[in-house]
Amino acid sequence: MGGADRTGVSIGGFGGCEAWWQGLGRQQAGRDPEPSAGVIDSQSIKADAVVRSDSRGFDGGKLINGRKRHVVVDTLDPLLAVTVTAADVGDRAAGQVLLAQVAAAHHLLEYGLTVLALVLAIVKRSDDMRGIVVLPKRWIVERFFAHLMRSRRLVRDFERSTGSAEAVVYWSATMLMTRRLARPRLSRA
Repeated sequence: MGGADRTGVSIGGFGGCEAWWQGLGRQQAGRDPEPSAGVIDSQSIKADAVVRSDSRGFDGGKLINGRKRHVVVDTLDPLLAVTVTAADVGDRAAGQVLLAQVAAAHHLLEYGLTVLALVLAIVKRSDDMRGIVVLPKRWIVERFFAHLMRSRRLVRDFERSTGSAEAVVYWSATMLMTRRLARPRLSRA
């Protein structure tokens, strides 16, 4: 899921460890260990001065000079895939990369497209609405971004390489999942 740094060491994704945490969290919630749906979104973040100019860009919609985090999250909020790009990269191009990552790690796409004949649904915001509008299933990924913002290191992008930035997102997602798994479950009698 992640890239490789200059030494050839794979970074990001932690070698399948996150899939084990996700399956454990889904089983604890009484669900199938393999995810059945995913929500894709992106977040533009400002880049620090140490970020090279070849990995940063300008997001004209949000007026941010930096990078974008493109993520796929499960309906229970664990991270399925992440890619960090320059902020001027479109969501369509990054979405194709994310879908390829999810297809490689989970059999969600092949099963859904071949057996169930599912269609990709894009939830758009209406142009005539102003202010905060709650869109279906969009709150799941927004909640994940809010959890990321609780990690001080992720408020701004301080990483020199995009692979390191992806690894920090995976690390924060792993901390979120371990907190959820360690939380005592109340028995309902």
